Amino acid sequence: MTNDIKIIDAHHHFWDLNTNYYPFLSDEIDTNFFLGNYKSIRKNYLPFDYIKDSKNHNVIGTIHCEAEWDRNDQVGETKWLEKLSKNNKFPNAIVGHAWFHKKNSEAIIAEQASFDLVKGIRSKPITKTSINSKEYIYEGSMQDFTWRNGLKLLQKYNLNYDLRIPSWHLEEAIEIVRLIPNTKVIINHAGFPWNRTDEGMNYWRKGVKLMSHEPNTFIKLSEFGVKGKAWNYSQNEKIIHELIDLFGPQRCMFASNFPVSKIKISFDDLYKSYKQIVKNFSVDEKKWLFSKTAMKVYDIKI
Repeated sequence: MTNDIKIIDAHHHFWDLNTNYYPFLSDEIDTNFFLGNYKSIRKNYLPFDYIKDSKNHNVIGTIHCEAEWDRNDQVGETKWLEKLSKNNKFPNAIVGHAWFHKKNSEAIIAEQASFDLVKGIRSKPITKTSINSKEYIYEGSMQDFTWRNGLKLLQKYNLNYDLRIPSWHLEEAIEIVRLIPNTKVIINHAGFPWNRTDEGMNYWRKGVKLMSHEPNTFIKLSEFGVKGKAWNYSQNEKIIHELIDLFGPQRCMFASNFPVSKIKISFDDLYKSYKQIVKNFSVDEKKWLFSKTAMKVYDIKI
């Protein structure tokens, strides 16, 4: 087991509920949360907690992804994280938030880009609640031309785009990816293979395969939890191998999504599983998967 392999955790979150406001953590519990009951993570999670969780693995750097901080203060989270980074080992890069379809979108994107640690933006488009849902909201969706114009600003400010959508929107997102060919697009959480039936997996598979053909796409091998089910090693092993076959190690990056993934699996078990799943890969391939892809895509120098 390669416990000494250097790790850049490509996606995780910190939060301090004593001083900052995160609606989904501070307000009523969202019964539609994608992993089910998340009461266990509605408490502070800071660098000390992360280091404790990851102590058995050689984490040399981390990328913090926006954690749904109060949207009335989009840059507030970045300011807080910059201070946190100065006083702690982590984070080493930030994916901030900015709406794409608001009047002040460019001002927020520009302000986010002014921070050295900010390497990208995650702005979740409005999506359908399920594959068969007839309900569709145009404003803030990937079909919204105002949203698309905001997305295109990322190139101007030299920022990546973290794309977080359910698998039933992956095919639709091809058009979005092509709008920004010079911007790195990082698909979050393996494209969310939530539906593990044959039909569900075939739908997911079609989407990620089409995405893999776009040269500016990358994918995070993370968050393999499924609502109402235990973390399934054999299923997740197949998913990870499929994605690496499609994208190649130089476009894939392992990530923890902690503390959210903690609902289903410990950090130690998660990274032991990752290491076991790619145990037969070459040393160079492992380096790309565990650190080099993330360092290159997010321009991290450690």
